[in-house]
Amino acid sequence: MNKFTLHPFLTESSLPLIKISGQIERDNHILSIEYLLQGDLSSVSIAAPVNKPSRQFYLWEATCFEFFLGVPGNRNYWEFNLSPSGDWNVFRLDDYRQGLRDEIAFTSLPFTVDRSINLIGLKLAFDLSGIMPIDLSIEIAIATVIKSTQGEMSYWALKHSGKEADFHLRDSFTIEG
Repeated sequence: MNKFTLHPFLTESSLPLIKISGQIERDNHILSIEYLLQGDLSSVSIAAPVNKPSRQFYLWEATCFEFFLGVPGNRNYWEFNLSPSGDWNVFRLDDYRQGLRDEIAFTSLPFTVDRSINLIGLKLAFDLSGIMPIDLSIEIAIATVIKSTQGEMSYWALKHSGKEADFHLRDSFTIEG
């Protein structure tokens, strides 16, 4: 199990003090990830739960939990977007920001969201065998987009490699599984 703490791309923000942490684990073909967004969430824009979560686009334009999976030595990778609303998406890319398309291996991506005044917890466990052989090693990047109630965006990740916030940079895929 790998525990993580995400860091904002820029340290200057009008958001109150928040913390994003969690853990990720791979057990054979099952990948489990848990995010905890904690702190004064009164200034964070958090989508309300939907009755029927579905595949949605542009989730990264609001508060969204994300992670990226790749196979060492391969250029292609997957982007997972998880909204606190329950909506989701999984994209497959051929190379750095190229060939973005829905990953058709997923028709749903059920995850749980726990909410309280000062905490959002999100948990997901899914089967990797639909997108890759289970004997392959993987590289993972973990990130979160936070949108304030004033519309300010902040970008959180394990590692920020570029001059701008960019979760797609392959050297940000720092967890191995």
